[in-house]
Amino acid sequence: MQSICAVEGVTATGIKEGKFGLALIRAEGTAAAAFTKNIARAAPIIMMQERIKKGRLGATITNSGCANALTGQRGITDAEEMAAIAANELSLDPLEVGVASTGVISRYLNIPLIRDQCHRIAPLLDHNPAAEIAAAKAIMTTDLVEKHALVKREGFTIGGICKGSGMIAPNMGTMLGYVYTDAEISAPDLQEALKTAVRRSFNRVVVDGDTSTNDVVFCTATGSAGKVPLAEFTTALEQCCVSLGRKIACDGEGATKLIEVIVRGARSEDEADLVARTVVSSPLVKTAIYGEDPNWGRIVAAAGRSGAEFDPEQVSCWISGSGLKAAVCEQGILSEDLKTAKAALGSREVQIELDLAAGDGKAVAWGCDLTEKYVEINGKYTT
Repeated sequence: MQSICAVEGVTATGIKEGKFGLALIRAEGTAAAAFTKNIARAAPIIMMQERIKKGRLGATITNSGCANALTGQRGITDAEEMAAIAANELSLDPLEVGVASTGVISRYLNIPLIRDQCHRIAPLLDHNPAAEIAAAKAIMTTDLVEKHALVKREGFTIGGICKGSGMIAPNMGTMLGYVYTDAEISAPDLQEALKTAVRRSFNRVVVDGDTSTNDVVFCTATGSAGKVPLAEFTTALEQCCVSLGRKIACDGEGATKLIEVIVRGARSEDEADLVARTVVSSPLVKTAIYGEDPNWGRIVAAAGRSGAEFDPEQVSCWISGSGLKAAVCEQGILSEDLKTAKAALGSREVQIELDLAAGDGKAVAWGCDLTEKYVEINGKYTT
C-alpha cells in the first residue's frame, strides 16, 4: 500500500524491536496539527503545541512502546532530545521536527535506544511502499493492521497513515496521524482545513470512550503541485481523514464489527454530531451489536441523553448490514421486521440510521462493538 509515499517529497522508514518502535518521516513544507483535548497531556504534545505555531515542519519522529506522558520536566527534556536526535541525523532545525509518542503512560523514554534506532534507520529513508509500511508498523501498539489512505484529485494528492485501536474517543483517541499533500497552501489555511477535517473524522470515532494523553495529527504540505482551490482541498483532506478514522474504528481492540451511525433530521450539524457520537459510544449499544440483538430502544435512549433536542415519538431508525436493511422504528412506532434487523447485525460492517425529524442537521460517527477481548487486552496492557 502506498499513500504518504505517493506524495512527492515524502520519504519514510521505521523499525520495530519488540514493543519498541521508531518511525521517521521526512517532508518539508507548511504544517499544521491537531492535538488531544485531554488536560493530562503527554510531553511531546505540550512541546509541539508551541512549536507548530511556526507553521512549518521538515520531518517527524515517533516512538512506540512508551507514551512519555505524566513524566514531568524530564518528559519535556526527553521530547526535546528526540527532536534533536532526528534533526542531527537529517540536518534539520530541531524546532522543525515533529515529535510524537505512544505506549504505556507514566514511563520514561529510553533515549539511548531511540538515538541508536534513529541512527540505524535514518539512512533507509525512501519513497516507496516498503518504506511507508515500515513506518506504519513502527508506530503500532495494540493495532492489528497498518492504516493507510490516499486521495487523488486533479492537480494534487493527499496521503495519510495513522495508528489507533484502543483508548479512542471523541476529541481524538490514542491515535497518531500523519497526513501529507503536494498542494501549495498557507499554514493558516492548512490549519483551518485540518481543524474541519478532524472535527468530521477523528473526532467522530469512538472505540471505548477514553480520550488519550497523546493524540496528534500532523499535516504537512510540500507545495510541489502548486496552488489548489481551498474548498476542494478541504473536502479531499476530510475524505482522507474519514478513511483513516474508519480504519481505526474497524481495528478497535477486540472488535468484531465496524459500526457506522448516520444521523439526519437534527436541528443542526452540531446536534447531529452529538447524537451520532453518543450512540456509537454507548456500551449498551455496542454490546447489543456484538450480540446481534436489534435492541433499538438502546439506540434511541442513547440519542436521548446526548443533549440534542428532538421528539422521541417522531424518531425513525434503520439497521443495515450484509445487503439487508430493516426499519426497527418508524416515527416512534416499533417495526415488526426485527428478524431482518437481526440478520443485518451479522455483518462485519453495521450501519445505524436515525432520523430525528427535527431539522436539516446531518453527521456520521464510527465505532465498533464491545467484546470480551477488549477486557482481556486492556486488563493486561502493561504486563
